[in-house]
Amino acid sequence: MEQQKQTQGEGEADTPVVFGVEDVPPVHLTILFGLQQAVMCIGGSLSLPFILTALLCPVDEQEVRAQLLSITMFMCGVATVLQCFLGVRLPIIQGGSHTFVAPIVVMMSLEKFRCPEKGFDVSSTNVTHADWTDRMREIQGNLILASLTQVVVGSLGLMGTILRFVGPLTIAPTISLIGLSLSHVVAMFCETHWGISMLTLFFVLLFSTFMNKMEVPIPSFSLRRKCHTKKLPVFQLFPIVIAVAIVWLFSFVLTVTDVFPSNSTVTGYKARTDSKLEIMTESPWFTLPLPRTIQFGVPTFSWAGYMGMMAATVSSIIESVGDYFAAARLSGAPLPPAHAINRGIMFEGVSSIISGLVGAGHATTSYSGNIGIIGITKVASRAVFIMAGVILIICGLVGKVGAVLALIPEPIIGGTLLLGLGMVASIGISVLQFCDLSSTRNITVLGVSFLMGLMVPEWLSENAEKVKTGSDELDQVILVLFGTASFAGGFIGFVLDNIVPGSKHERGIDRWLKVSDTSTQQPEAHICRIYDLPFVSKYVKRVPICRLCPISPSFAGFNFLCGKSSSKRGSFSETVNDKDPSLLPLHEDLEVKVNRQCDSDL
Repeated sequence: MEQQKQTQGEGEADTPVVFGVEDVPPVHLTILFGLQQAVMCIGGSLSLPFILTALLCPVDEQEVRAQLLSITMFMCGVATVLQCFLGVRLPIIQGGSHTFVAPIVVMMSLEKFRCPEKGFDVSSTNVTHADWTDRMREIQGNLILASLTQVVVGSLGLMGTILRFVGPLTIAPTISLIGLSLSHVVAMFCETHWGISMLTLFFVLLFSTFMNKMEVPIPSFSLRRKCHTKKLPVFQLFPIVIAVAIVWLFSFVLTVTDVFPSNSTVTGYKARTDSKLEIMTESPWFTLPLPRTIQFGVPTFSWAGYMGMMAATVSSIIESVGDYFAAARLSGAPLPPAHAINRGIMFEGVSSIISGLVGAGHATTSYSGNIGIIGITKVASRAVFIMAGVILIICGLVGKVGAVLALIPEPIIGGTLLLGLGMVASIGISVLQFCDLSSTRNITVLGVSFLMGLMVPEWLSENAEKVKTGSDELDQVILVLFGTASFAGGFIGFVLDNIVPGSKHERGIDRWLKVSDTSTQQPEAHICRIYDLPFVSKYVKRVPICRLCPISPSFAGFNFLCGKSSSKRGSFSETVNDKDPSLLPLHEDLEVKVNRQCDSDL
């Protein structure tokens, strides 16, 4: 009896999601849930058009900024729909990647792309400075080329192969440092008015942790029951929307009464609800993003620009893989198999190619803050995230609609990001429960990974001029890659975890694999459906050659190329790893089992 109570207590502590990945909420709830995720995404992507406009130096700055804002929101929506529907198929929001700002800054610092000085007569016949469209074409070309490389990496399954040697001691620092390394971004939003940010955080915590069990009667209608009321845990499902609405209204009152300063140079000005009204006036009513080659000309390429963009792409891939694992953990879904991760990386590349073609000026990547919100709202429905993508597309096409959401004061966005990114950091730390934390080996690997992941990027940001290898391209690659905390910490954790002797149990790989198979208490056929491609999976699995394709749902790894039975393949793996059995493929057992179940269903 005591054991039964303990089991029940553990089940209650680990509250399942209200709507799982495969669940589809009612339409009205799906729209509201999607709006909640879209608000979080816009807050993170809003700064990119402003940064890029300053780097491009156009004459008509306001018009260009309005175009970039619409294109950014449109591409966030397109990338989200592609990722959720065809990519990794987990609840993930794709947004503009700030990782690509660093190589763009380097490219724009070259003499031929440097902005003219203030007051310079750009209409003079002696002008040697590049037009802003030339700068955009350079960004477009190198972004497209780097994204094509990302598509190749995903379609060939290179990242899926590397993941065979990834365990909790690699995943933990990679995920946690995604959240921790963005603390300066959260501070940048919150410092505009700490009071409003903390008030937003207070309401989100109040609704998501103290009032999450409270059910509110909501008017509803069905053909069978007609008009009736239905009780829903509103505060758990909509903590972000409700908190933002309350604090936004409060900020409006303080703006009207001139409590907040009206001088834009004074701290607290950005808490005003009218601090970004120029976005509303600048944004066009309708915008249709088309390939910019028609307007700007053919994109240009350079080796240095490509290497910089490629370094940012690799860094983005590492962060995205960490986000895939975090999304699966928070959603109560099985760990993503190799074919799903390969597709996720490939479609991130496809989306970034489209982003380059339409002239967004940046790539798209998974947004960690939106993943963290899943842990607060308990809404992990794929349909909700696709709806969020549709809302973002509408915001991009109808500029005024997107401008309304962009008017949310920055300190309110900071308060919501604080909790969202905090959830991501804690999810990474929670992965360590599968390791033996009493082991000196594990503590050493973990401590070095976290400290180096925080220290190296900080040192590089302050001492970039000291990185001199003799090659400008290599210098840029080092600065971008190891300037990203999640890559630096994850890379060091990966190397140490695989070269320092340790048993499979000590490293936590056996328990990590067991949880991926059993903790969700879902049948294998359901695991198969979560990551299967829609409509075509049953036909793909009937074609034997598709087992060779790394993005196919029937992909079973490359070991069978030796022409041996599965038992022989197991012996082959053991032979390769006879000195360290902990290096056995992480997902192999689960994938083979799921593939067999899926094949039997056909």
